[in-house]
Amino acid sequence: MDIELLLQEKIKEAIKVLYAADADISQIGLQKTRKEFEGDITLVCFTLLKISKKSPDATANDIGEYLKSNTKDVVAYNVVKGFLNISLSDSLWTSVLSTAFREENYGTQPIDTQSAPVLIEYSSPNTNKPLHLGHIRNNFLGFSLAEILKASGKKVIKVNLVNDRGIHICKSMIAWIRWGNGETPESSGLKGDHLAGKYYVLFDKKYKEEIEELKAAGQDEKSAAKNAPLLISAQELLQHWESGDKEVIDLWKKMNGWVYDGFNLTYKKMGVDFDRMYYESETYLLGKSNVMEGLEKNILIKENDNSIWIDLTPEGLDKKILLRSDGTSVYMTQDIGTAIQRHEEYKFEKLIYVVGNEQDYHFKVLKLVLKKLGYAWSDALYHFSYGMVDLPSGKMKSREGTVVDADDLIDEMINTAKETSQQLGKLEGLSAEELQKTYETIALGALKYYILKVDPVKRMLYDPKESIDLNGNTGPFIQYTYARIQSVLRKAKEQIIDVKQEIPNLDVYHAKEKELMKLVNEFPLIVMEAAKNLSPALIANYTFDLAKEYNQFYHDCTILKEENTNIRLYRLQLSEVVGNIIRRAMKLLGINVPEKM
Repeated sequence: MDIELLLQEKIKEAIKVLYAADADISQIGLQKTRKEFEGDITLVCFTLLKISKKSPDATANDIGEYLKSNTKDVVAYNVVKGFLNISLSDSLWTSVLSTAFREENYGTQPIDTQSAPVLIEYSSPNTNKPLHLGHIRNNFLGFSLAEILKASGKKVIKVNLVNDRGIHICKSMIAWIRWGNGETPESSGLKGDHLAGKYYVLFDKKYKEEIEELKAAGQDEKSAAKNAPLLISAQELLQHWESGDKEVIDLWKKMNGWVYDGFNLTYKKMGVDFDRMYYESETYLLGKSNVMEGLEKNILIKENDNSIWIDLTPEGLDKKILLRSDGTSVYMTQDIGTAIQRHEEYKFEKLIYVVGNEQDYHFKVLKLVLKKLGYAWSDALYHFSYGMVDLPSGKMKSREGTVVDADDLIDEMINTAKETSQQLGKLEGLSAEELQKTYETIALGALKYYILKVDPVKRMLYDPKESIDLNGNTGPFIQYTYARIQSVLRKAKEQIIDVKQEIPNLDVYHAKEKELMKLVNEFPLIVMEAAKNLSPALIANYTFDLAKEYNQFYHDCTILKEENTNIRLYRLQLSEVVGNIIRRAMKLLGINVPEKM
């Protein structure tokens, strides 16, 4: 039941009767009543003064009196400086509980399978190193956005474009050829992505040594970096790859295969997946023909060295190269081509790129170039920009002291979850397998929630110890609340209480029940708002508020020991509804909830 919509319609009716005018829904601003005032929902009357031609307080009193006299669910009102605080009937709130209890997927919409899809591109790793802390925020954001949009009724396709070609992978290959001695993931015991990363780091170390040798021989820094034999070898290897040299291609496939196996293990551990994989090795030539077409139409400029550019200075940007003088493409060219390819393939409603904020300028240019090339759908491209994640120094192991490895971070979180749980002693009676699964659920819940509760625009500091605290705005606190509810429901079952039976004379018995039902009523609105604003943080913080309110209710109200059978049943149903919403909301964040904790 959409209580806000119901009230907006009654307020429109009041305005029509009182002032002989039609008000637009957008003029009728409703919000939650502040806790220091009596009421459930507040109407902000200032936007209606041009219609009423009265003072804010007089307008509020007019509408309040009309609602109380003509709407059975409005039982009282009060006015505070132009704000109309409306009190709603208990029966309206209990009908919210009844609706939420009956509807299996309360709060979410069925997917419109006939609509154009929303594409979400996230992850986009390079195949020369393991996934790291930056990828963790990227993957969690991308996956959660997909879940939220699906819950709002959108058809969603999750896309991953893997950067599997270029000089970076050739550096790993050269180092493995020189110093690998045939090492494999099987022979080393390393995950494939870690093995490739090991040789990328080794290349960098040896390359720097060569630079120092050349500088000692009299070359300047720039010349030494350019002339280092190891870099030249990597560049030659890339040329062999581009010319289709079988031996080079076979090694490239083998090493990338190791990396894909490693990535897949990490993705599984993270709990994220994709509907479609793209590989840069298959898409890097896309866009060239579109650039040449733009040149023919005089949209683009050819310089004397045969390089092709677009001039965006009239739009407040700069000139951007699209093809180098040797005819090779840049990343912008490839992104132009892949965007066109995806639109031809999917006719998408929206294409969302989940990419860090260091690429803000790139995506501004991409949209503008596509628009100038005549693609009206370029307005459907959206850069979901987010800030970087930092860790407190010394909290986690890192490679080279700079990059925090995703596998290491997740493993460390699982160990922390294990230590915390053992100290609290809350997991007695579980088998070793159940314990391990619970540790993993708590660890990933802590990590995901801590990252997703923050506005993605902000650069954030991830504190592993704080994230796993059972008190405060954390994933484990919400997970523990869900487990507490399941414990209550299991005990009710043991006492042979049929929670599904109908309750006669449903009523509100305690103020905390009403506060919970207000939050239950908000869930469908929060899902739609999170989808509209592309904000996992809205879901996260709503779920924390719901869990916090339930714990206060649990503390203040008897449930299983309540002697009045109607009240007991009512509170059990309320508990089940809250538990179901917590489970669904956490699923929108990609987080599982344990039955016991």
